[in-house]
Parts: sequence; C-alpha cells; structure tokens
Amino acid sequence: MGTINEKGLPTTQTPPSSSRHSKVKTATTVLLGLLSLGYVVTYRSTITESLPGFKTETHPHDLILKSQCQQVDPILPQKTTPELDQILDTISTPGYKNQSIEYLSNAVKIPTVSRDVMGKPGEDERWEIFYEFHDYLESTFPLVHGALELQKVNTHGLLYTWKGTDASLKPTLLMAHYDVVPVPEATIPTWTYPPFSGFFDGKQIWGRGSSDDKNQLVAIFEAVELLLKADFTPERTVLISLGFDEESAGTGGAGSLSTVILDKYGKDSIAIIVDEGSGVSEIWGHTFASVGVAEKGSVNVLVTVRMPGGHSSVPPPHTSIGVMSELVSLIEASTYQTFLDDKNPYYSQLVCGANHAPDFPKPLKKLLSSSKKSHCGRDVLAEEAAKESLFTKYLMTTSIAVDVIVGGEKSNALPEESTLIVNHRVNIGDSVSHVTSKIASLAEQVATKHNLSLNAYTGKAPFQQSITLAAPHYLEVAPVTPTSVDTLTPYSILSGTTRALYGEDLIVAPGLMTGNTDTRFFWDLTQHIFRFAPGYGGKGDGKGGVGKIHTVDESVSVENHFAAVKWFVLFIRNMDEAKFE
Repeated sequence: MGTINEKGLPTTQTPPSSSRHSKVKTATTVLLGLLSLGYVVTYRSTITESLPGFKTETHPHDLILKSQCQQVDPILPQKTTPELDQILDTISTPGYKNQSIEYLSNAVKIPTVSRDVMGKPGEDERWEIFYEFHDYLESTFPLVHGALELQKVNTHGLLYTWKGTDASLKPTLLMAHYDVVPVPEATIPTWTYPPFSGFFDGKQIWGRGSSDDKNQLVAIFEAVELLLKADFTPERTVLISLGFDEESAGTGGAGSLSTVILDKYGKDSIAIIVDEGSGVSEIWGHTFASVGVAEKGSVNVLVTVRMPGGHSSVPPPHTSIGVMSELVSLIEASTYQTFLDDKNPYYSQLVCGANHAPDFPKPLKKLLSSSKKSHCGRDVLAEEAAKESLFTKYLMTTSIAVDVIVGGEKSNALPEESTLIVNHRVNIGDSVSHVTSKIASLAEQVATKHNLSLNAYTGKAPFQQSITLAAPHYLEVAPVTPTSVDTLTPYSILSGTTRALYGEDLIVAPGLMTGNTDTRFFWDLTQHIFRFAPGYGGKGDGKGGVGKIHTVDESVSVENHFAAVKWFVLFIRNMDEAKFE
C-alpha cells in the first residue's frame, strides 16, 4: 500500500456570526447534470444589491429567473474548543491521511456481497461474512463503540445512537449501507486491481464498494471517532443507521431499521436524514454540489402469457413467445410524455443554467425567458431540453425498460408459458397507477386479438389461454424535500456546511435522482431527506471522485474521502448548534 504526502483541502473562512441564520446572498450558479447515481441538480438564484457588474437594465425575464437560485452563506460551528478546532488540520496531515486510507481499504477488503435472492441471516451462510464487517467497525473505531449504543436489527442492521444532552431536539440521522453488488466471475480478469483488494495506487482506492457505499460509511465513523477524541458531547442526538441489503431489496436492512426508529421516536421525529446520493463535481466550468431532494418512482410489471403446448411441427399462428413479442413491441412503442411538473426540481436547474452557465444551450434559454410558468410552455421546454441527452430526457419522462423475458424449454416443443418483466422509473407528476393501467390497456388489445383472457392485477395465478399482469414491487414518486432558506432550515445547514468546506464559489443546488435509495423506508420520519455524497477531491476528480459504480474498476479518490470526513465533522457540529423554528 502506498503513502501520501501532505495536501490540504481549500481553507474555509469563518463567516460573520449573522450567517448562522442563513443569510441569502447572490452567487454565480451553473447548470449541470451529474450522472453517477442518476440525479440532476436544480438551482434557486438570489436577489442582491451588491453583485459586481449587476445592471438595473437587465431584462425583466432575467430578473425573474435570477430570483429563483438562493444560496446561503458558509456556516462554521460557533461553539468550539482548541481540540475541536484542530480536527480539520489533523485530517490534512500525512499521518492521519495514511490511517484514513487504511480504514477505507480494509473495509473494501471484506466482500459483503448481497444478492437479489438470499435466505434469512442465520439460514443463508452467505451472510456470515457480514459478521466480519461488524468486527472491523468495532476494532477500527473503539471510541465510537465505547460511547455510542449499538442495536443490531434483524442481525445485520446496525443502529448506533449517540445520545444528546437535550432530548427536546430532534435527532440527526446519518445513513449508509455496507453491502455491495456481486462481482461476476467472468469480469475479474478485467479489473486493474483485484475487486476486493482495497488497493491504493497513490490517488485512488480500488475495489467493489469503495465508492458505493463504504466511502461514505467509513467517513461517518471517522468523523464521529475524531469528535469523540476531541471530547465533543452533542446536545442533539445523532443516529447512524447502516443497512445490509440496499443493493437488493433493502427490506431486511433499512426496512427493519426504519421500523425500529419509528417505533422509538415516532412520526416526523427526525430533524434531518442524509444518505448516499449526488455529490460535488466540476460541470460546465464551475464547481457545484448537487443535493438529491427527490427520487423518481418505480414499478416492475410482470407479464405472463399462457397458451397450449404441443409439438413444434404443428404450430399455431402465434406461440406464447410470439404473442409476448407483439406485446413487447406495443409497450416499447407507447412511450410516455416528456413534461416538467411544477414539483420537478429540474426546472430550477434549467433556470439557473440559463443565468449562469456559459455553455447553456441558447434555444433553452430563449424558451425559459418566454415560457414563464404555463404548462404549455413547460412542455415545449421539456421537449427541447430532452434533446440534450437520453439522460436528460429521463429526468422528465417515465422510462420503459424490458429487462427480462423467458420462454420455451426445447426447440421442438411449443412454449406453454412466456414471462416478461418491464421496469419503469416514474416521472415526477406521473403515478404508478397510470403505468399499470397503460400496460393493461395494451395487454387487452393483444388479448382480444388472439382470443385470450386478460387477468390484470387480480392476484390470481396465471391460467390457460390468458395474459396475466402483476405489479408485486412498486414505489410511488418520493416526496420532494423542502429547500427553503428564508429561515434556518435543515437544507440551509447542509448547504452552508458544504460552502464552508469548499468555498463561496461553490453552488449548492437541489437535485433529482432517477434511482432509489434506502431512504424510501424513512419517509414517515421526516420531510427533510437528502441524498448527498459530500466528498470531493478538487478539479479533475471526475464525478465527485467516484468511478464505475456497479461495474469493473470501481474506485474512489482518497482526496474525496478526506473531504467527506471533514464534511461530516462540520455537519454534525452545525446541526448540533442549529435552532430551527
């Protein structure tokens, strides 16, 4: 394993004390589309009296657009001691950096793989390796395990409680997961370094889980360990919830953990939740932080076609596979409208991009200036924006993906049953019921044409001469997290912490995620849910310093990791001091 020389992160400046109350100021903002975990950013510009070069003759439409990108001043903790003041400097020392590298590397070396189909913990031996990760945490972070209460939920769900001195304050909840996706055997020779080596090459730590999600998990534990070493005692309780099956269903881990937390603290009892998500990146010539405040919904529709079998030498006009193929063609041809719902944060991204991104498309800027808030204008705007890329399109469209199709057993036997799974990611403003109804309508057309019965979402098993539809797994669009900064809010604390670490040129913006996280089980605990990966290693660090999640050569830059540790140190302290209205 290599070593690293001293290289600190950008220094932070303590803002005036009044900035503790989320003063709004003008800052340059940019458009971006951060792709690594399927999310985009949005911006809400600010109105100011002191922007250099500001001209009163600015076009009225530009003034309206600029008023939608609010930024807060950097926030640094005000309650401090010499020991607490020293933490950020300590993280920047070569000695601590080498230790931190070892922490994350050792975590990656433990192959905590979860699969779609696994037995219960204690029954399936593939869970046994997870005990090794428990031991790793305990031996690596002794102060955490000495001061925090650990409750094991459903065997491998880990809930840590750092009790605060003021029980009236709602807790801060930090989330992560320590399971990782499998590494297909055939891909192992194509890895630059072995997938569970945790190899450090001088810049990156390589291996499955290095960025998803052990980077964030280890950063949280390092931050708490450092705070405990500095004798920090929180007023606000801090909860750390670690799931163990996020990469499959999440029900055994986060699903069980959320139930325990809800039973103990009650509905709307948590001040803020931070889980994995979007991050800091250089896009279109500017540094920004994208904070996931929304997630698209999802639904898998299972289709089964049952038809008589027989010898393939005497086939009917269409077999079950042929009928299924016809339905697949209809499904893929029946795409969903591209539109921007009022709640979709991508609209604000476009607004701020138009004002502050030098390479923002001119046709979009023109549409933004003329569309105002009419739904017709929004739809035209969405169609134009969708031309930018397929990814951009699916920020405003319900997606259709035919992912699994199975049928037939033998070349000379007619297939009696064919099955299909169609995955949809549901657009903000759309619904699961709209998706399932649309599939049912298409299936009815095919069933009528071929004289088959339609068995749509009845819960009954497939039967002969029928098309059966089921939607066993679905999730509605997530509630959109509030991002107001008119008063001191959880979003303003997160935003101010991030700008304190990276500087006032950084723009913090709400974002949309096309994928789903473990936070889907925690909606009842708070409306302030953020999917955010705070680490960043500086310009040239790629998409927040993380690379190739879920595929060959997953890695993370160590500078990204060091910055994440610093962020959690500041964030825990800032949340501890926050007095929300």
